[in-house]
Amino acid sequence: MSGFGVLFVLLTLQQQPADLIVLNARVYTADVTRPVAEALAVRGGRIAFVGSARGALALVGPRTQRLDLGGQTVIPGMVDAHAHLLGLGQALRTVNLVGTRSYDEVIARVVERAKTARPGEWIRGRGWDQNDWADTRFPTHQALSSAVPNNPVYLTRVDGHAALVNAKALELAQVTAATPDPTGGRFIRDSAGNPSGVLVDGAQGVVGRVIPAASHAIPSASTLAAIAEANRWGLTGIHDAGVDADGIAVYEDLAREGKYDLRNYVMIRSDDSTLDAFMKRGRQIGLYDGRLWIRSIKLVADGALGSRGAALLEPYSDDPGNTGLITTTPERIKSVAVRALKAGFQVNVHAIGDRANRMVLDQFEAAFKEVPVADHRFRIEHAQILRYQDIPRFAELDVIPSMQGSHQTSDMYWVPNRLGWARAQGAYAWRSLLNTGVVIPNGSDFPVEAVNPLISFHSFFTRQDADNFPPGGWMPEQRTTRQEALWSMTLWPAYAAFMENESGTLTAGKFADFVVLDRDIMTVAPEEILKASVVMTVLGGRVVYRK
Repeated sequence: MSGFGVLFVLLTLQQQPADLIVLNARVYTADVTRPVAEALAVRGGRIAFVGSARGALALVGPRTQRLDLGGQTVIPGMVDAHAHLLGLGQALRTVNLVGTRSYDEVIARVVERAKTARPGEWIRGRGWDQNDWADTRFPTHQALSSAVPNNPVYLTRVDGHAALVNAKALELAQVTAATPDPTGGRFIRDSAGNPSGVLVDGAQGVVGRVIPAASHAIPSASTLAAIAEANRWGLTGIHDAGVDADGIAVYEDLAREGKYDLRNYVMIRSDDSTLDAFMKRGRQIGLYDGRLWIRSIKLVADGALGSRGAALLEPYSDDPGNTGLITTTPERIKSVAVRALKAGFQVNVHAIGDRANRMVLDQFEAAFKEVPVADHRFRIEHAQILRYQDIPRFAELDVIPSMQGSHQTSDMYWVPNRLGWARAQGAYAWRSLLNTGVVIPNGSDFPVEAVNPLISFHSFFTRQDADNFPPGGWMPEQRTTRQEALWSMTLWPAYAAFMENESGTLTAGKFADFVVLDRDIMTVAPEEILKASVVMTVLGGRVVYRK
């Protein structure tokens, strides 16, 4: 077809009536070519026009739906670039320990759940954080075991990198003083060497393997509940950090049935059997009307800072002699990276401590030398603690730091105790990284943090918590701009998932994914942002949540 013919087709398509027009809105497009508009039009699940009311009204047909927003704010559908959908689904069905202010409160919530549990049934919970208690030491199982002696109890710490279990659970898993620490994990022990009940990183699996697997019906129901929760907070997409073959099968079943109201960029787990299966299958792009992308691999290099499992170059300031845990060997990281580069897959590695981040950068660099690829978009997930000399290496190696704003505002109260003030200068170093030329896709790591993406948006440019503490922000020199904070929830996650031509901005031709808010988060005072409510979440031109 000639160039004139292509132009004629495009112009003809542009004049076809819209399915939906949105009018009387303050539209922030995240597109630098048209940053702000007052209207948009949708056709066939994609954006047909963004601009003036006059332009949108030109696409009105006899069946066009009109949506007058009365001056409300529209932004692109928000995307959480590091989340755990199955974890959220499970958290919605288990004992919620988020926000507990003492070990006694944790026990009380478990006791309440035990009243309705069947004999011998496992009681699961998630969300405790000893850093929020008056006594910030790890708890021991004795009080929990005394309160709930007959049901095994497994309570995951807020970061997912540690768990507290009772004596019944230890008994069923046959964990005793003689049980050795597994590779990449640790049983916290008392002075006599007996397990205290706290399992760090790899030690969780020793107990977790004896917990009965849930039926297929439960993951399906909990996944739908998690998707609905994500939509409620204005999320139209997530990057799902580490899903096994069974979880992906659940996703595909739901998407095939038309029930999957989310765009999920799935990072597959990196065990050999899962890698073999999905590399044989090849990259999966935009399955089921753009609901699933399966083209990336998740590895975990270390633990978490809150449970002192993050791998540091020097010992923890509040735990001398402990430098954290390396949970995946350097050789494994390089071998998976080489294999992924050859197959066209992306690799995304969890690394929190400065030792883990340096190790991952080193192994990525070695892999890139062995298999040169121009546009690999490999990522480090979290990149929380960095040494100054490693910050420029992200841009030099074209590695994307995928970070979570809400982690900074949750952790800032105790990070200096863990690291000392000098090392804390390399914590959550957003501005230092942005100044090198990289982008930073933002997220929450839910259910580690709350689902609400506006928390991380707010954290990025204020570095303050919901109470606007501390004045001026924690290490304010690392703040982003408000526009960068918007990109971090929209355009930058799209780029980090090879989806920038499909989503991330409100631009003609892209998916019609957008969110209506009851206040203008781009202009209101920072302390007003977390008061904003989602009025409507739209995925592919269809409302998936309405307040």
